[in-house]
Amino acid sequence: MLTCTYIVERIDGDYALLRRTDEADPHAEPKLVARALLPPEIMEGTKLLYEYLQYTIAE
Repeated sequence: MLTCTYIVERIDGDYALLRRTDEADPHAEPKLVARALLPPEIMEGTKLLYEYLQYTIAE
């Protein structure tokens, strides 16, 4: 099962752009995710943990 961490790069309406923290390519496209799938209290710069098909705020 995939486990990784993301940083909320930008919030754009009902979507958020997430960047993987372990991404080696600086030109890689961020992942577009519907905000309905993310914790409601996220802000730009929030670190998220993706595990078991769910996003949670990483501490």
